[in-house]
Order: sequence, then structure tokens, then C-alpha cells
Amino acid sequence: MKIPPDAIILPQKLRDYLLVPRKRDDKSRFLAAGGFSRDAWPLLEQAIRELARSVEAQPARIASPHGRKWIVDGILTAVHGKDRPVRLVWMQRPDESIHFVTLVPRRKG
Repeated sequence: MKIPPDAIILPQKLRDYLLVPRKRDDKSRFLAAGGFSRDAWPLLEQAIRELARSVEAQPARIASPHGRKWIVDGILTAVHGKDRPVRLVWMQRPDESIHFVTLVPRRKG
């Protein structure tokens, strides 16, 4: 399945979670190495959508009571710096809408 171009990505998920430094489960430093910043969060949204458009989503192995999870593994194109290997997690809810859940840094290979 391909993640549709109108899948929902909440700005606050990017701006106020992924791009904010955290003591635990910090992803902001990983994303900053690719040139992504809180002030320019739409660039992260654009990169996420481009990756989702270019790779087939695979169903997650673990079930969720909130809907069906889909996984997209690939390379997030950097604004500057190094491209970032990531896993994107999406949720297809019972109403069939698809929502971005999170991004998980990965190692190449």
C-alpha cells in the first residue's frame, strides 16, 4: 500500500515533539543532522511525504486497538547535511483515515 498524499500529519507532532530536544527518546538531534529545525518544520513534513510517496508501506506485525499500523522504511532526504535512514509509522483508523504516528531513527543497512 502507498500512503496517500492526503494522509494527516499534525504540525504539532513535528514542531512540538520530533523537533524538540528531550531527555528521553530524543529525535531532534538526529533530525538536526539532516538540516531539520523547529522553525522550519514544514521541510520535515515535505520530506516525510516524499518518502511515504516513494516507498510501499508494509503492515506492522503488532496489532493496535486504535487501528492498523503501517510502516515505511527508507531514507529521509536531508535539507542539508546527511540523508537520514528512518522508519515512519502510520495508523489507519477505523474510519479509514491515515495519520502519521512517529518517525524512528534507523541505522543504515
